[in-house]
Amino acid sequence: MNNEESLNAQDLQTKVLKAENKRFYLDVKENARGKFLKITEVNTQARTKNKITLALSSVEEFRDFLNTFAEFYNNLGPTPVDTTRDGKLKSEFMKKDDKRYFLDLKENSRGRFLRVSQVVRYTRQHVAFPALLLVELRNNINEILEEFGSSDGENPLNNLPESRECKVEQKKFYFDVGRNERGVFLRLTEAKNNFRQSITIPKSGWKQVRDILDEFCSYDDGSSKGDVSNGNLDY
Repeated sequence: MNNEESLNAQDLQTKVLKAENKRFYLDVKENARGKFLKITEVNTQARTKNKITLALSSVEEFRDFLNTFAEFYNNLGPTPVDTTRDGKLKSEFMKKDDKRYFLDLKENSRGRFLRVSQVVRYTRQHVAFPALLLVELRNNINEILEEFGSSDGENPLNNLPESRECKVEQKKFYFDVGRNERGVFLRLTEAKNNFRQSITIPKSGWKQVRDILDEFCSYDDGSSKGDVSNGNLDY
């Protein structure tokens, strides 16, 4: 979700959770793509803010994982336990379109907490909940699902093609279809190491670009090197 889509979103409901010097805002919103949940972690002492977003159709799966983590946490007991080198006690994974979510129950010198990381292509965001807040978080998520359901909405904009990516030699290419007030477009991003650049192609030009690529693909220089078909497509 880009900044423009977030700014144009309509607020439907807000819930607030508090723990020590942190506040967590659960905001149900709706934009052109449908309904979604925005979770914001605000550290009032350090004055920092972190956030993630989940499509409403992903919130039910998120709630189910919260149940699993809460039960696991309650069975741990108060004493420290053996962890992996990075402090992980339990991990789960979710995927929705081009977004991946990593849920990690961890332990460090300050205690136990659930870190939820959202990864979209090369961008990572996260929020971290104290483990003592898991049941309250799950209960609030339940209330949101009871009121709004688990559907993103019947908005036809949700039917945009899923994002794709491929690797060609040392480069990765990301294909993301979006929509704004001017219509549907394709954002093509080239990434290599720390270098990234993007172009956008309006839907009205897709066939023209395809025809040009078809013409180029018929060219045979006697070598398969650089052939896009050698890339690994991820669905």
